[in-house]
Amino acid sequence: MPMHFRARRKFGPLVFNFGKSGMTSWGLQIGRWSWNSRTRRQSVDLPGPVSWRSR
Repeated sequence: MPMHFRARRKFGPLVFNFGKSGMTSWGLQIGRWSWNSRTRRQSVDLPGPVSWRSR
């Protein structure tokens, strides 16, 4: 089983995701709402075990 390197760093509402070759994506997270630069998706965490994600 190969091992994967992943790291996540938060600076206020900015979130930077790093992989083996460097930064893979960045995003914004404000409260329950978040957006990712690589997938261009937004998501909202709803109460309970439910969440919403745009296509």
